[in-house]
Amino acid sequence: MSGDPMTSSGGHDRLTTWRAREASLYRVLPYGGLALGTLLAVVAQPPGSLATLPTLAIAAAAGCWVAWFVTVHPGWQSRLKLMAVYYAGLLTFAAVLVVANPWYGFFAWIGYLHAFPVLPGRLRIAGVVATAVLVATSQGGGLAVAISHWPLWLLLALFNLVVAGSVTWFAMVAEQEDAKRKRLVAELGEANRQLTETVSENAGLHAQLLTQAREAGVLDERQRMAREIHDTLAQGLTGIITQLEAAEQTRDRSADWRRHVDNALALARESLTEARRSVQAVRPEPLETARLPDALVELGGRWSALNGVRAKVATTGNPRPLHPEIEVTLLRAAQEALANVARHAAASRVGLTLSYMADVVTLDVRDDGAGFEVTGQPAPREPGSGYGLTAMRQRVTRVGGELAVESEPGSGTAISASVPALPGGAG
Repeated sequence: MSGDPMTSSGGHDRLTTWRAREASLYRVLPYGGLALGTLLAVVAQPPGSLATLPTLAIAAAAGCWVAWFVTVHPGWQSRLKLMAVYYAGLLTFAAVLVVANPWYGFFAWIGYLHAFPVLPGRLRIAGVVATAVLVATSQGGGLAVAISHWPLWLLLALFNLVVAGSVTWFAMVAEQEDAKRKRLVAELGEANRQLTETVSENAGLHAQLLTQAREAGVLDERQRMAREIHDTLAQGLTGIITQLEAAEQTRDRSADWRRHVDNALALARESLTEARRSVQAVRPEPLETARLPDALVELGGRWSALNGVRAKVATTGNPRPLHPEIEVTLLRAAQEALANVARHAAASRVGLTLSYMADVVTLDVRDDGAGFEVTGQPAPREPGSGYGLTAMRQRVTRVGGELAVESEPGSGTAISASVPALPGGAG
């Protein structure tokens, strides 16, 4: 944005050097013009000129005027009204000296040089015009000659006006461009400053967002592991305990005791496998080897065998592959619903219905068990029994679905999980 640093630095150095030289000329040239005019006035005094001593006195007063305003008080240059007084005095001394002796046109020429540093706007034009008249009078040989040969004086005045006016115009344009450049540089500096602040703020926001993303990732992973542990280890351990308790009660009946122990071993192996898959964030094994409807049929059959309760699984609509996360959510919801039935419902029948619709897939789980009062609070559960419906609701909500629970004491329970029918392979 700021260009080549070397080029910019070099241009700035050259501009600074030129400004320093300009300031030196502004202070020194008035004395040079006054000295040259005085020397020529003494050495080659034109006819009709004022006597030497009065002329030297006026020249000395002019020098003191310049010295007081320019040399002794250089800081006054920024005080426009005071400098206007100085310039008027400068032209007055120049006019008197040119009338006294035409050689002082060299001093009158300083009016061109000082018009820009000390006069604002249009006053510069007035100063340049007045200076051109004085210089033309000097070039024409003095006031008396200018009056007697006024056409020649008028031509000289016009020539000086054209030359001085052109230089003045170019100088004013250059000054405007310089002011514009300074303004642009200042605006660029302000833009760079704001950009730097914005970059710093963005860096801070980026770091904050990274921190929040890490924290959100950690929290999400904790919630995922909590759900997986509940859906695998917790349910598996509950089933193992149930089977071992049943085995203890049937210790005297060898066949029943062996069946319950075998069921407990099978549950332990299955839970271990699912726990490992959960840690690795792999899909549940039933979905790796079968479609969702078949996995639900297999789940219902295993659950019925373990709990001795009939579980009927039905599918409606046109079954089709769904996004892996959707299928995992429905399978886990079915597992949790059946686990709740086994723990709390004391049901004799359970029905699972998987319904494929255009935009939604719904899993309904109904039982004829004890039921409970739905008050907007989580369903009753045994102490230490874990998530329950909370985990199921979190899973369904996480994929943009809804979970509805209907139940009344003595009338069973109906759980409905509706999720978007995202096609398989969708990101």
